[in-house]
Amino acid sequence: MKTQLFDLLLSWYDRNARTLPWRVNTDPYRVWISEIMLQQTKVDTVIPYYNRFLEAFPNIASLANADEMVLLKLWEGLGYYSRAKNLQSTAQIITKDYNGHFPADPIILMKLPGIGPYTAGAIASISFGKKIAAVDGNVLRVFARLFASRENISTKEGKKVVTDLVDAYLPDTRNGDFNQALMELGALVCIPNGKPLCLTCPLASICQAHINQLTDMIPVKSQSKKRETEEKTFLLFVAGENILIQQRQEGLLADLWEFIRYDAFLSVEDVINECIKLGVAQYKINPLPDRKHIFTHKEWMMKGFIIEVDQLPMIPKTVSVSIPDLTNQYTIPIALHSYRWYLLQTKK
Repeated sequence: MKTQLFDLLLSWYDRNARTLPWRVNTDPYRVWISEIMLQQTKVDTVIPYYNRFLEAFPNIASLANADEMVLLKLWEGLGYYSRAKNLQSTAQIITKDYNGHFPADPIILMKLPGIGPYTAGAIASISFGKKIAAVDGNVLRVFARLFASRENISTKEGKKVVTDLVDAYLPDTRNGDFNQALMELGALVCIPNGKPLCLTCPLASICQAHINQLTDMIPVKSQSKKRETEEKTFLLFVAGENILIQQRQEGLLADLWEFIRYDAFLSVEDVINECIKLGVAQYKINPLPDRKHIFTHKEWMMKGFIIEVDQLPMIPKTVSVSIPDLTNQYTIPIALHSYRWYLLQTKK
């Protein structure tokens, strides 16, 4: 079956693989950037970010020496900003310890910030031809169905069982293409949401889940935990062309900038009281539409108010920036992009 799997899969991949910018050039730097960007992010979303990123930072040295503010601004909208910081940390280590050249050894790769077994396997196989698996969610799903595995792929134990299957079926040639073909099949045919497209699957004739009509039950996964809901209110204090912002100090959004935040819902009356506390004498309050933003494990329910004042209040740990600079230089979470948009509309 090993030879049959290889022949069927690679024949399909050679005919159907999407033309993607990181497949045109398998330089390890480019493969690495793409794999980090593709974590938790769709291909269509990543492509323009990838192209802009490579234009700004075409090699490891340029990334290692990048201004963090510029780096985060380029990443704005992709989310999971620790990925961008880990990219720079890894670039600095490779520059210092490996003379600017990516190590080919997956064991060494996994010691670098932000590189786990999957990413190490992808770089080592695609860029260096190493015989190693690159097992992501797509590959787990494909192999679980291929062998009708009842292991829970959400658990460490279940992932190991299926990963061991992938390891056992690694070919002796074209390892990078084999790994990419499995990912492509999982993304386009053996899809994560909805029914798999078995009628167009090159592996249907050997897939045990398909043959035994088990595709609705496999892969086995734990039920997702209910997201925690958090209430937020953001106050956009504006004086002419300037606005107050503050930098987040911790969490997934650490080092990003935001409007003045309260971890609760504020009414108009509450906002008036806050203005009084801050010593704001003249103000005009403009409520913004309520918004919702979904993160992986939590959900923000948001209220916002644009507060036009003659003079910005003195609030600890805040800075006054021009609205054009807010747009062009400062990185804010995607959750706040709609409020920034409303702000810009009022200034047209």
